[in-house]
Amino acid sequence: MERYDLVVIGAGPGGYVAAIRAAQLGLKTAVVEKDKPGGVCLNWGCIPSKAILTSAELYETVKEGEHYGVKIHGLSYDYGQVIKRSREVAERLAKGVEFLLRKNRIPLLAGSGRLEGKNQVIIEASGKGAQQVEADRILIATGSGERTLPGLEIDGKQVLTSREALIDTEIPEAILIIGGGAVGVEFAYIYSVFGSRVTVVEMEKQLLPGVDAEVAHELERVFKKKGIEILTGTKFHGIEKFPSRIEVSLENGGDLKRRTANKVLVAVGRTPLSTGLGLEALGVESNRGYIKVDEQMRTANAAIYAIGDVNGPPLLAHAASEEGIAAVEFMVGKRDKAIDPLRIPACIYCQPEIAVIGLSEEQAQARGYEVKIGKFPFRALGKAIAAGHEEGFVKLVVDKEYGEILGCHIIGHGATDLIAEAGLARTLEATTAELSGTVHAHPTLAEAIMEAALNAEGRGINF
Repeated sequence: MERYDLVVIGAGPGGYVAAIRAAQLGLKTAVVEKDKPGGVCLNWGCIPSKAILTSAELYETVKEGEHYGVKIHGLSYDYGQVIKRSREVAERLAKGVEFLLRKNRIPLLAGSGRLEGKNQVIIEASGKGAQQVEADRILIATGSGERTLPGLEIDGKQVLTSREALIDTEIPEAILIIGGGAVGVEFAYIYSVFGSRVTVVEMEKQLLPGVDAEVAHELERVFKKKGIEILTGTKFHGIEKFPSRIEVSLENGGDLKRRTANKVLVAVGRTPLSTGLGLEALGVESNRGYIKVDEQMRTANAAIYAIGDVNGPPLLAHAASEEGIAAVEFMVGKRDKAIDPLRIPACIYCQPEIAVIGLSEEQAQARGYEVKIGKFPFRALGKAIAAGHEEGFVKLVVDKEYGEILGCHIIGHGATDLIAEAGLARTLEATTAELSGTVHAHPTLAEAIMEAALNAEGRGINF
């Protein structure tokens, strides 16, 4: 029986990164994966959806070409090719992960892993006999799957989750999206750009629950301008299927309303993939399926660790990667500082994009901070006006006493790249004086962050 210092179950952005870091630190490491390397993110989430979003953005830009002085006649799209390209992108990156594991001499053990004792892993693959390996430590990185609702059985044709939507080559005349979180608004944008009549249903009082209210309201305003119907404070009540349409009943404040669509996309969150691993017998505790861990990502069983979606929010690929690195470094005594969740950015890739890090204005006030706000709209920024991307703003939440940047919230074109500057500012505990004192190139979108910092200090120049 082969013995390893560490066996990682799951080769997603948490698992494969953890395995590589372990190998760098001299641990004999193996990775167990039942699907393709890269996990849900690379194969069925982040990467293929961003490829589709890129096609949508390009198509939307070309449709508006005359505004830029570019005339295009006979414009059309091939959504089958859009999907085909997205799958090719995912395949290419999956092979890249496989190469990285080989490069670091990490065996990729194909099959589903389960624990048989705290130091043994059984790997079962279809058509093959069970394989058994031993490990001093085991790291669970199995991720999460699409959540559904009672009464919304997924058939892959009329009722979809994001997984089915990523391979569906047909654009429906009308689609109803249940869930106004990140996945819901990204697909709302995609379908709207390609001509669908889109309705988004969200049970909370705003789109993107948990996101700064001003940002959420700005996205709702832009979406309505695009013709997307937004129904907040509204719950799914029931559906009735017909051969070419679905009648959906919805509840808002006790009142029922109906909408007709060709397809329904269920985007109500994700559920941890923690069952069938044999964890309970080993004393590993969980809450609603999420594995409980301490600051070192260690479970109640000292030999077993868990990272990424399977241990709970934030359900983000880059959070899983950082947790994987932290877990391995804690194992070998190379780390003594826990991850600060307020330094993990979150990004949403519809247009306009949204990116946030740190505390919202409401959260900062709830924690007892006296805050000041620095805002700057893209409509006052030279580069944004020249590029035709004037919607949105940068909002800084600042500690009034010391000027420390507590949070940054961006909605607008390029937001998901701009947030990195705010992330660095958070890591360095930078102040608005330091941020505004950093010379930003002109004309750039990044100037909006500098201008927001100036406005927080009461010395704004361009707005």
